[in-house]
Amino acid sequence: MTELLTTPPEQLVEQLRKIPVFSDLPQDDLLWFVSKCQELRLAAGDIVMREGDKPEFMFIMLEGEIRARAEHGPADGPVFTMSGGEVSGMLPFSRLKVISVTGRAVVPSHYLVFHVSYFDEMFHRLPELVRRLVGLLADRVRNVTRQEQQHEKLAALGKLSAGLAHELNNPSAATRRSAAALRDCLARLRGAARSTSIGPKDCALLAQREEEIRASLKPAQFKDELARADRQDAIQSWLESRNVADAWKLVPSLAEVSLTDAHLESFAEAAGDSLGPELTRFATLLEMDRIAEELDHSSARISDLIKAVKEYSYMDQAPVQEVDIERSLETTLTIMHHKLKRGITVAREYAPHLPRVMANGSELNQVWTNLIDNAADAMKGSGTLTIRTAHENDFVLVEIADNGPGIPPEVKSRIFDPFFTTKGVGEGTGLGLDIVNRIVKNARGSVTVKSVPGDTRFQVRIPIQAAM
Repeated sequence: MTELLTTPPEQLVEQLRKIPVFSDLPQDDLLWFVSKCQELRLAAGDIVMREGDKPEFMFIMLEGEIRARAEHGPADGPVFTMSGGEVSGMLPFSRLKVISVTGRAVVPSHYLVFHVSYFDEMFHRLPELVRRLVGLLADRVRNVTRQEQQHEKLAALGKLSAGLAHELNNPSAATRRSAAALRDCLARLRGAARSTSIGPKDCALLAQREEEIRASLKPAQFKDELARADRQDAIQSWLESRNVADAWKLVPSLAEVSLTDAHLESFAEAAGDSLGPELTRFATLLEMDRIAEELDHSSARISDLIKAVKEYSYMDQAPVQEVDIERSLETTLTIMHHKLKRGITVAREYAPHLPRVMANGSELNQVWTNLIDNAADAMKGSGTLTIRTAHENDFVLVEIADNGPGIPPEVKSRIFDPFFTTKGVGEGTGLGLDIVNRIVKNARGSVTVKSVPGDTRFQVRIPIQAAM
């Protein structure tokens, strides 16, 4: 529970002098200051400020610790700490309109509060203190911005990691399925080898027929599952008419490898009495060919994703180098595939023979990521993302457009401001476009936006030669 204290002013002044901004101020000035303050003590767990309240006080922490966070925001939102010897809360010239966090005492805490109604008088009486407090305000803005930027980067990394894990999961799962299928194929081959009675003289003829059949095979194509079932029934009837044991076991693999009646007749002529086991062996070998292709495709997909990650981060490469813009965009699209594949069509309009630019490649990829991510969110997962490049004098233009609802005119001028966002609570920090703007400006480029309902275009211009 909050306790109001009445320590003698001289003792409070002595405690204030332990705080850097007050340490060397005149005694009379500090006596006036403490005369306008309230002295309070909090028990651990007590609330000192609440979200949504109007900011009315400057806090001078004499001892203890207060932690504040947005309790109605995301669970992983930033935590702000105010410890003994610090000054916080409402500072001179702050634009804070509403308190965005709830602050609680972590340990028993002793502090002073100075009401904003005394600020005007303080400006005249204590100009040196005001100057120092404005410096604290600037430091606080820098620290908060740095924390939010770090949070934004971690959030973006988390989304990319989750998407990459999802993309890697599909080919890795396919690889495991293929490995299990290969083990089953090897077991069938061993069983067929024990069952066959074909002699050495017939092996050459059978091998020739197998090569002929392989050369004429085409991928199995069925209009629907009924067509597949009809073909399987026809194969089973053919096998049973030739007294092949356990014909039903062979049927699925023979239908899958697309053996026609003519293939079966040709093979049966060469296999003789060993038709069953030899067909099992041949169909299994054909299935193993297909599995090998699946393994190659899956492993290639994994390799492509790993390569994309290395290119995206410019791992083991110099920070500033010649960057192929088209390749940079394609790498980012590969990384962002998980967010685009469901209902978004990507249209590419790349200019031929686009010159390379001297820039920080990983930072440019961060620009493309933020713009593509925002476009996907604006289209709510369904629409057309258009990426266009062009050579404009000494610049390369990259335009990222979407056919979403557009940016409302009343907020268009603020979209590059730090912490401004049109997304809901927990969906964005308002730093994505701020980061885009800073990266592009650091590269001596520019970023502009044109937006009407159904057509929003972010245009990024990067100089071809890096500024010295």
